[in-house]
Amino acid sequence: MKNYLFATALSLTFLVGQAQRLPLQNHNLMWYDQPAALWTEALPLGDGRLGAMMFGNPLQERLQLNEETIWAGNPNNNYNPEAAEWIPRIRQLVFEGKYREAQDLCTRYVKSPTNQGMPYQPFGDLTVSFIGQQDYTNYRRSLDLDSALAVVEYDVADVHYRRECFASFADSVVILHLTASKPGQLNFTTTLTTPQQDSRLNSTAEGITLHGMTGGHEKLGSRLRYFGRAIVRNRGGNQSIRDGFITVSGADEATIYVSIATAFNNYKSINGDERARSNNQMQLALQKDYVEARSRHIQAYQTLADRNTLWLGPDDFAERTTVERLRDFGQTHDKHLVAMYYRFGRYLLISSSQPGGQPANLQGIWNDKMLPSWDSKYTCNINLEMNYWPSEVCNLSELNEPLFRLIREVSETGRDAARVMYGTTDPEAWVLHHNTDLWRITGAVDNAPSGMWMSGGAWLCTHLWQHYLFTLDQDFLREWYPLMKGAARFFDETMVYEPRHHYLVVCPTNSPENGPQGHDATTVAGCTMDSQLIGDLWSEVAQAARILGDVATAEHYEARRQELAPMHVGSWGQLQEWIEDWDNPADDHRHVSHLYGLFPSNQISARYTPHLAKAAQVSLEHRGDISTGWAMGWRVCLWARLLDGNHAYQLIENQLKLTHERDVSYEPKLGGGTYANLFDAHPPFQIDGNFGCTAGIAEMLIQSQDPVIQLLPALPDYWKEQGRIAGIVARGGFVFDMEWKDGKITHLEVTSRLGGLLQLAGPGLKKILMRQTQPGKSYLLVGK
Repeated sequence: MKNYLFATALSLTFLVGQAQRLPLQNHNLMWYDQPAALWTEALPLGDGRLGAMMFGNPLQERLQLNEETIWAGNPNNNYNPEAAEWIPRIRQLVFEGKYREAQDLCTRYVKSPTNQGMPYQPFGDLTVSFIGQQDYTNYRRSLDLDSALAVVEYDVADVHYRRECFASFADSVVILHLTASKPGQLNFTTTLTTPQQDSRLNSTAEGITLHGMTGGHEKLGSRLRYFGRAIVRNRGGNQSIRDGFITVSGADEATIYVSIATAFNNYKSINGDERARSNNQMQLALQKDYVEARSRHIQAYQTLADRNTLWLGPDDFAERTTVERLRDFGQTHDKHLVAMYYRFGRYLLISSSQPGGQPANLQGIWNDKMLPSWDSKYTCNINLEMNYWPSEVCNLSELNEPLFRLIREVSETGRDAARVMYGTTDPEAWVLHHNTDLWRITGAVDNAPSGMWMSGGAWLCTHLWQHYLFTLDQDFLREWYPLMKGAARFFDETMVYEPRHHYLVVCPTNSPENGPQGHDATTVAGCTMDSQLIGDLWSEVAQAARILGDVATAEHYEARRQELAPMHVGSWGQLQEWIEDWDNPADDHRHVSHLYGLFPSNQISARYTPHLAKAAQVSLEHRGDISTGWAMGWRVCLWARLLDGNHAYQLIENQLKLTHERDVSYEPKLGGGTYANLFDAHPPFQIDGNFGCTAGIAEMLIQSQDPVIQLLPALPDYWKEQGRIAGIVARGGFVFDMEWKDGKITHLEVTSRLGGLLQLAGPGLKKILMRQTQPGKSYLLVGK
């Protein structure tokens, strides 16, 4: 797979004022004064392939371990061959207003008859049991977001103990390093355990191994093998290995290495050599001493992490634990906690999505359950897309590669689903419903109220176009254009004219997981979100076609787009969620699907379509602020696009509310908040809320969806005093280092990667700045 990281082409600098520079960032350190009692208190580590959750108990350390390809099941697709026969009848019922009858038929004949997707599953745990550690004092546990190191420190009597742990970006193993301030004080036993039923623990001359096969699910068996191993290298003392346990006594220091691999090659092939892979990873890691391994890991991480930094003011509460900072945020308005939360979102994407691997799933890469919520799959009606909202603007462009590969793969499996389920004749046409998994299923998952939605491919294709807008990489566009055209072709073939207004609509469908007022079904025709998504898809395919010289295709989709239903303003001033005025003003549903046109799309603009923006605002106000975690993350982005920084900030304040897993049970109308380890609380944990808030903070500071790049477009009052954002990226390949004081820009540096026309507006700039940049040429602007 091509690496789409691009090089800097030229440097363009605007200097507004000459004041002393503000810091790039404070130390981003999450810290705690007690061990983790819950999984959502443990510290997440990951290298994109391996995940670890460190609990930090002095008596028994637990590292809960994941490998990104450990899923139930085996290669399969799950489309329903009966769908094609029943779709015409279902459409007829919808157009007759018999929505519940149509929905019941969808569940019976369109929903997958085989399985609803496979769950992502854990590998197991590394446990390290210590002798004589129960009387510990001076305890501290931390995760350093500037080095991707988790550290546990405490004292027992006159000995200081320290543990360092990381999932190595350089060596793709998990490493746990143990030290004591006096020689001969390390005494422990370590082993590997797993909840997987088909497993075997063995001892070898070097260490221990744990191997087996993942489980089946929903009558689909599994053939996917996994293999893990642990080896200890100790200085001083003795080591013995027996019956699956490694015992070390009297050591000065010790390093535990864990490697995990599976037989997974790709969604079609699982005949790899998991033993050889695990062994190769381990042997490469063992060639380096701990100091070198640690240094290489930090360097690899910081290459990505330090591209983009945020400073909102001094860290005034560094002496407080992260739990205390979350608890007090509503009163302190802790600026550094927001900056650290932004850093944490980027940290999570770096740690769960690396080129060559799998995309971040519903829980990123971290999961301790055999049957996690919603199977921790890839939910494509908002959640998978939200995971990657920060990727371009937050300067992590190449981390999209796993997502792009997933899009390629579901386009392949989706061709069969399109042909069998919907009768498409174009061999390149493809469909994706609202879920997929490791095996890239493309059939309709779950009952029709949520599952009868076929626009997943349209939404995912917008990520390809956004990557082009940020990079202007025509080679990339040329490579992905046929796939985008295949998604467009599916809707070209399957959309129909509804009889009342004669708009071109998707039918049957739903506005993700929500239903109209007065209906006992969600299954309808003509949802606003579908028209917005397909409008974007056809528009982007047409633009790509013109760039690449395919004029006939461009003209075709430009014309077809005009047949789609336009957005409507309803009777109480709202943006209608459906063609008909069915919206309930008391509806506080977590999904706000019809506002896709405001964000992440730009069909609705506070500047260019103010009447639609006002209608979107009315809808948003009626839906309310308090919702599930990911839904509040989306709302941050939406209020930022409405240029209301204070309301966006209120959503961040709602999200940075300490949530204890033991205190909150799942209830769709309540929830949200943040766990002690900064994981987003749906509840339960879903990582998309972290990524949504990260993207929302970026949108508050820069917006480039319109021709004029807006700087500080939604700066809240709490951040106006001073701040600095460096390495944030705008469409067109412009990278900004910007400072502000009293709400006005005081320093601005712009690096142009590609040249081209730059247009800027923002507080402190007297007028719109326009410069035609040329490669190799620098510009200097002096002003207040």
